[in-house]
Amino acid sequence: MPLGIVLRRSPGVTRWAKYAWRAVAVLPGAGPAEWRVLRQEGEIYEYHAATLTLELHGAETEAYLSGLSAEVPSIFVVMRESDDADCPLDMFLVTASPYQAQDHTDSGDEIVEKVPMPPGLIAWIRDFVEEFHEHEVFVKRKRDKQRVDLKEDGIGDPRIGKAADVYASPALKKRRLQ
Repeated sequence: MPLGIVLRRSPGVTRWAKYAWRAVAVLPGAGPAEWRVLRQEGEIYEYHAATLTLELHGAETEAYLSGLSAEVPSIFVVMRESDDADCPLDMFLVTASPYQAQDHTDSGDEIVEKVPMPPGLIAWIRDFVEEFHEHEVFVKRKRDKQRVDLKEDGIGDPRIGKAADVYASPALKKRRLQ
């Protein structure tokens, strides 16, 4: 599904940052756009920065369920800083998976913004999850019945004297030398 990304540019609060950018909304089914001004109030501008495709995968339905069960179901917008003065941020990815969004925060090179989902998008993702989600039954792993503590291989065993026992404590080595 194509999603339009709406970014808000407001004046920066410090002398080091001229503007503060924030993703504030998504537009489901939006057409192509390249930094088109949607609204202006004083020095605050809202741009339709780009339209990205939201792809859902059947293997990630557990992540989508986690995102839908949050207090505020959200879409995550992944952006990268750009050298272009006209387009300061490059839109990289839009995802409904909080796990995938977390992966993009690890590097520190990308900016990840959380945007509330519109009700129609929540219904669309919920329908996808209901159709493709397969609940995985937890199976507890059973231990082997073999006892591994009965075998002694001599490494670090104080009953076996070796000059080259690297695991032996220094106190044992002193007793052997006396």
